[in-house]
Amino acid sequence: MNGFAGGQGDIGAGADVLFLREQEIRRAQQLMVLAWLDLGRTIAPLLEETELGAAQYRALQMLALLPGLTVGELQSVLGVAKQSLARTLNELHARGLVASEPGRQDRRQRFLSLTETGQAMEARLFAAQRELMVGAYREAGSGAVRGFRQVLRGMLSEPSRDLLARNAEMRTQAGPKQAAQKQAGRRMRDGR
Repeated sequence: MNGFAGGQGDIGAGADVLFLREQEIRRAQQLMVLAWLDLGRTIAPLLEETELGAAQYRALQMLALLPGLTVGELQSVLGVAKQSLARTLNELHARGLVASEPGRQDRRQRFLSLTETGQAMEARLFAAQRELMVGAYREAGSGAVRGFRQVLRGMLSEPSRDLLARNAEMRTQAGPKQAAQKQAGRRMRDGR
């Protein structure tokens, strides 16, 4: 094995000093791309069975993680065109997976959340990916997982960091379910 694709055999005695070399950065990029593809493959059969596309699943994921997003915020997070997102949301709404409520201050704003059916669908899809992640987390250990999360956070854009910070703030003030309800309610009151 040439050690390029990953695994414990890649780590040499001087690896801690040489982690910023281009070859090491490329190895990390390769691992991230392959891991992303494998995560996608774990849910491909379920997406086919439920007749959901990748764009629909990404929207479900974001709304599960960040309930109460406006349409504009979801568009920004997903990095998609307005028309593409409108089509995706219309399909999810027609299937009863996503709910949309107008803002209290600005009725043109639409705040999005998953319905109970949408939550169940997203949870089922996440469960398939969770197995892969749990296995990798166990193999790596808690220290490596903390480091991995730190690297991922470092790669996030400022708007993505802001969204995560708002979500974390809500979760510390209440349990996860109450946080989701609180976040959606606060955002509607604030007109965000």
